[in-house]
Amino acid sequence: MRLTVNGQIQEAVPRPGQCLRTLLRALGWFGVKKGCDAGDCGACTVHLDGEPVHSCLLPAFQAEGRGVTTIEGLAGPCAPGDGLPERFHPMQEAFCAAQGFQCGFCTPGMIMTAAALDQGQRRELGTALKGNLCRCTGYRAIRDAVAGLAHTDLADSGTSGPVGRSLPAPASRAVVSGRAAYTFDAVVPGLLHLKLLRAPHAHARIRRIDRAEALAVSGVVAVLTHEDAPRHRFSTGRHENPSDDAADTMVFDAVIRFQGQRVAAVIAESEAAALAGLRALRVEYDVLPAIFDPEEALRPGAPLVHDPADREPRPGEDAPPLLPHPNLAAEVHGAIGDVEAGFRQAHRIHEADYVSQRVQHVHLETHGALGWLDAEGRLTLRSSTQVPFLTRDALCRLFDLDRDRVRVFSGRVGGGFGGKQEMLTEDLVALAVLRTGRPVTYEMTREESFTAATTRHPMRVRVKIGARADGRLTALSLHVLSNTGAYGNHAGGVLHHGCNESIAAYACPNKRVEGYAAYTHTLPAGAFRGYGLSQTIFAVESALDELARDLGIDPFAMRRLNAVRPGDPMVSTSLEPHDVIYGSYGLDQCLDLVEAALADGSGEPPPGPDWRIGQGMALAMIDTIPPRGHLAHARIRLEPDGTYALSVGTAEFGNGTSTVHGQIAAEVLGTSPERIRLIQADTDAVAHDTGAYGSTGTVVAGQANFRAATALAQRIRAAAAESAGVAPAECRLTGDGVETPGGFVPLTDLAREAVFEAAGVADGSPRSVAFNVQGFRVAVHPGTGTIRILKSVQAADAGTVINPMQCRGQIEGGVAQALGAALYEDVRIDAAGGVVTRTLRNYHVPAMADVPVTQVLFADTHDNVGPLGAKSMSEAPYNPVAAALGNAIRDATGVRLTATPFAPDRIFRKLAPAPKASA
Repeated sequence: MRLTVNGQIQEAVPRPGQCLRTLLRALGWFGVKKGCDAGDCGACTVHLDGEPVHSCLLPAFQAEGRGVTTIEGLAGPCAPGDGLPERFHPMQEAFCAAQGFQCGFCTPGMIMTAAALDQGQRRELGTALKGNLCRCTGYRAIRDAVAGLAHTDLADSGTSGPVGRSLPAPASRAVVSGRAAYTFDAVVPGLLHLKLLRAPHAHARIRRIDRAEALAVSGVVAVLTHEDAPRHRFSTGRHENPSDDAADTMVFDAVIRFQGQRVAAVIAESEAAALAGLRALRVEYDVLPAIFDPEEALRPGAPLVHDPADREPRPGEDAPPLLPHPNLAAEVHGAIGDVEAGFRQAHRIHEADYVSQRVQHVHLETHGALGWLDAEGRLTLRSSTQVPFLTRDALCRLFDLDRDRVRVFSGRVGGGFGGKQEMLTEDLVALAVLRTGRPVTYEMTREESFTAATTRHPMRVRVKIGARADGRLTALSLHVLSNTGAYGNHAGGVLHHGCNESIAAYACPNKRVEGYAAYTHTLPAGAFRGYGLSQTIFAVESALDELARDLGIDPFAMRRLNAVRPGDPMVSTSLEPHDVIYGSYGLDQCLDLVEAALADGSGEPPPGPDWRIGQGMALAMIDTIPPRGHLAHARIRLEPDGTYALSVGTAEFGNGTSTVHGQIAAEVLGTSPERIRLIQADTDAVAHDTGAYGSTGTVVAGQANFRAATALAQRIRAAAAESAGVAPAECRLTGDGVETPGGFVPLTDLAREAVFEAAGVADGSPRSVAFNVQGFRVAVHPGTGTIRILKSVQAADAGTVINPMQCRGQIEGGVAQALGAALYEDVRIDAAGGVVTRTLRNYHVPAMADVPVTQVLFADTHDNVGPLGAKSMSEAPYNPVAAALGNAIRDATGVRLTATPFAPDRIFRKLAPAPKASA
């Protein structure tokens, strides 16, 4: 058929059943993204004869003879593969000016929809954009973009230095024009397609796999099963120290431990052939008893998830377990002081169970990887990952390859939120490439992301907390039960982290923690934004709020009385020395800022007289760097044209590290970020980088960058000083040279004389602490249980805010994602252990109309640990939200909700009067 795409007449022969999205991508229009293939996310939006459509829902043949415009051609005609256009559409310019994106994966579809809105639709933007989802921004920046509001500083605004300025992301124009290349936005000749058969049972043993019929399918190249895979056990969880996670996973396993586990892979010339091969596979199972509840899993006689003989010791296990059960994946125990004596001293005690559910990351770019053998036979993977170096190292161990025989790199990554701190696809692609000798691609479907990727750890936290009449805490006790699912990736790390800062934030003399992570026959949990703290902080901050009410103490006053301050030890359950210090302290400012904001009268008015109004707050503390080592290397070089090439290991997935790296290096070198060319997320680029997780992109990799740039600046000044016959201290670096008392020395002259290059290393120690305080004012309708958020405010102790606009966006996005978890997101498991919520449509990711604008305020601090005084601020905003919202609902209704999500039916049942007994 013939169609016109972006002014180009193109010929195509659609496959039977092919949608327009896949056809456009096959024609080279990679700005059309895949987020769901169900019309739920809007990432694939294009214009068909000028009208926006979700191209994943439109059969390709319906575009015959019609005009299609993708994001690449919104500003005018272009051809596939063209570079940046000479001019941009006004809506593209508006998204640049407002920085209406973070990872940017949703942005092409968002712009295509927004560009077609009339003035009436723009006035009801939440309704008009209900079909376009963004997981990163919290939508405020998108609203501002559509409204024509600009937030970026001009590069030549005259402000001294790039740090502290709201400069745009270096990839801004590539993102808004659809030219930014994500994982699968690449042409690889001879590409094979991998599809997975997944288990229909929660617990079973594979008796037999008959692959003969599958291999007979036209186009099928190979079928891989547990008989073809390495027998080594590993963890999908990635940490600097591999022993931090239980080695309990195999590429393919003869034992099935959850519905959705890998059974076999079919590799074929096309997706259709691979799917046909899957349908032709014949598998026989011996179905085994399964256990789904973590409490039941730890009882005597419970079905075992793993044979103890097949498991290595639990992470960090240096003593016999206190609960010697084979289904125990991890445990934490500790105490300081005399907890029981502390409770005897208490005037009031609150004790309750608080439950946090499974939630999914829902990064709009699903997990996936492309792999091939390069010209030298080296295994090369292009992956959607937060941890390219740790993934490379895992592949080397798994396939017994030297480091120099494996390269892993990332394009731009479409969101992560901790979910891509896992190796969920790369091992499969590597196996397929090594077996076939050909390039292979595997991209998870959205359904696979829900049923087979990782989630947040569901937790049940029993809190017991006591205080004297004046509000001083006397004792604090946690009993935590975490469900790690079928595999123990991150089980120990999440449990320890959740039990640490949540109680270390308070100067209580008597504390005790008992924590357990149990294996069950459910999909595995893993790393998720907050890494255990959102669950335990929900419990601790809710309990503290209840205790303050019992004592008649204002919640802000209760925190001021008991929160740690400089000079206090930061202690959870051990008095052993650690490397966490008060690099700076802004909690007092954060409390003051939120209290004043809630009292200033701003926000939405109450919806009506039938609504009950209340407000609540909660605080969160987080260590700015994960424990046990986090390494980063950076390298920077002066180029012949007087610009700089900066190499770092961190990936860009909406965390904003690309922008921050440019600003840090430019600040040190006296230049502008536009003169810094960034090479990143490639194991060939630098020696090592643990990865962009735990909010380390700025405070660890940024520190390595700062050190490399500082060393290079010293070398350049020294060379210029020698050339001019002056002292280095008399020389000042500028954008294109060095000013000296003896005259101006151009950088291009220096670059002709010698090679100027320097490296920097950071090891993630010592670590500082950051604080966040969240406040809400809400209205609750007692007749329906409906919640309206009238005001949302968060104050952040972020140290030196290197890019205020970008940091604000991180906080807004964290609050929006946490509101989804607090109000409606829930990965539901049925009675057979299968995931029920398999699509975006029945999971309810927050859309624009669901999310209030959050007022963001910054404490004025300068950290002694982070580069240029900065702290981490990606995970932290998520953590206090559920507790603050629950406390506001409690204030409005008098009802304490102890489980998330706070669904209207739950609130209604709590508020409904008890039925009268019959006479």
